[in-house]
Amino acid sequence: MSSPVFSGANSAFKPGATINPDGSTVSATELDQHFNAPSATPLETGRMTYEGVISKTSAMIILAFLLAAPGYMFFSFAGLMISGLVGMVLGLVLAFKKTTPPALAIAYAGIEGYFLGSLSNYVETYFNAPGAGLQALLATGVTFAVCLTLYRTGKVRYTPKMQKFLIIGGISYLAFSLVNLGLMLFGATDSPWGVRSEIEILGLPLGVFIGAFAIILACVSLIGDFDFIENGVKRGLPARYEWTAAFGLVVTLVWMYTEFLRIIALLQGRD
Repeated sequence: MSSPVFSGANSAFKPGATINPDGSTVSATELDQHFNAPSATPLETGRMTYEGVISKTSAMIILAFLLAAPGYMFFSFAGLMISGLVGMVLGLVLAFKKTTPPALAIAYAGIEGYFLGSLSNYVETYFNAPGAGLQALLATGVTFAVCLTLYRTGKVRYTPKMQKFLIIGGISYLAFSLVNLGLMLFGATDSPWGVRSEIEILGLPLGVFIGAFAIILACVSLIGDFDFIENGVKRGLPARYEWTAAFGLVVTLVWMYTEFLRIIALLQGRD
């Protein structure tokens, strides 16, 4: 004879019965149906998914497009400078956060969209490069599609050597950009692009070669972004990392677009 605690006082301990978290009993048949039900999806368990990354990236890009329109149509040099500075500061703040707050990611996309619209108008107008914005946009879209295809088909992977190249190349590019900016601010060069347009190699401005190098770095950065997304989904990272992935992709695309725009301006705007 079993203890009264298990036999008469609680029906949950009777043969063929189990108990729900709320204390109610459930039959063995209902339990069997529960185990035979489909497994919960990553979305239902709050995990990172490809669909989540795509939707958040798309939302940021669409917002950037919407705010690029007034930046392009109602150009203001003050607006260009302010949006560029605020976007850079906000990007740095987000880059050092472990996870990306959705509100700040959305704000970054909107500010950068306005900045890129203004920058496109400025380049086309003041550097005699009509259509440069559309050309840079198409070049960025095609390059993104090529990088994604190469990664998805396994032709390219984010290897340790590629990571080292991105780090060393990124630091070198940043150093060059800071030196070039310093030369421009202190009047050491009269060229609108600094040494990028003042120095020529094989009849082409130095900035074209520097820009091509930067685009290669941006492509490597895209491969790294894809690798982060794939590993995050496989490891079941929390869904909040979808915003981190979307932010990383948008930052890389902004960088790539800017470099394409500058190369086109250097080539079309020459005397």
